[in-house]
Amino acid sequence: MRPSKRAVDEMRPVTLERNVARYAEGSCLVKFGETHVLCTASLEDKPPQWLRGQGRGWVTAEYSMLPRATQTRTRREVTSGKPSGRTQEIQRLIGRSLRAVVDLQALGERQIMIDCDVLQADGGTRTASITGAWVALHDCLKWMRGRSMIRDMPLRDHVAAISCGISPMGCVLDLDYIEDSAAHTDANFVMTGAGALVEVQATAEGSTFTDAQLAELMGLARKGIGELVALQKLTVA
Repeated sequence: MRPSKRAVDEMRPVTLERNVARYAEGSCLVKFGETHVLCTASLEDKPPQWLRGQGRGWVTAEYSMLPRATQTRTRREVTSGKPSGRTQEIQRLIGRSLRAVVDLQALGERQIMIDCDVLQADGGTRTASITGAWVALHDCLKWMRGRSMIRDMPLRDHVAAISCGISPMGCVLDLDYIEDSAAHTDANFVMTGAGALVEVQATAEGSTFTDAQLAELMGLARKGIGELVALQKLTVA
């Protein structure tokens, strides 16, 4: 049995709560079990300087973890003067994942900034961030359309993410921290609602993995992301 008593293809309870930040154009509190992330979308009525005059917009992201999101206090990265390599990697992943399903030309010369703040961490913070960020982005774009800033919704599809891994009991879906810390292989999958791959991150932590195991992880991820996309659709309906 898994430490959480879940089946190998069973996810943690997932919830998506909209409109949790009063001032943001879009917001979502996403919970993957005991991992909780606040995602907000903020509209800036101008693109990044390097994009000005090109007639298209941009979607980017920042990610951070509150000091007591984990069992021991983590020092705020702002005090060190720059984000860690892990933080930079995650926020770039979030931005790439969202841009994969946005028509940047239809956005116009504007930028949407996604902030993902981890309130509580128990594994899978980057995948929860991507899944919740899509809802926040959707609501920001809906806010813009309601004010005639854009004519059509620039979102081409859903996007969501899930973690998988190879534990001592085999391939499993949606690892919490206990499983993640002991996994032989850790993988993160980002997919669109249509099932197209946006990104795959898979790393052997102690022993290598085979093509067959990667295919099994992919199958688990497709099942999990299908459930997440269905929840996104229900949330924004």
